[in-house]
Amino acid sequence: MELKEFIGNFANQFDETDESAFQADTVVESLDEWSSLTTLAVMNMIGKKYGVIIRIDDIRQARTILDLFNMVESRQK
Repeated sequence: MELKEFIGNFANQFDETDESAFQADTVVESLDEWSSLTTLAVMNMIGKKYGVIIRIDDIRQARTILDLFNMVESRQK
């Protein structure tokens, strides 16, 4: 799994946010479009693309996109 690909997949869950807003150090909750629906979309994407089941509490613990990436990567092994 590559970080750049993960960021792209994460960004694809948003309709109106410019792709330049998505960086490894982007604070997830700082995104204007972040909502309960995008949370569910991200959780679904992670399950389908990476085979990792994460919970809402896991998302809350992940401050940045990199934190979320690291969480998913650690659970793939």
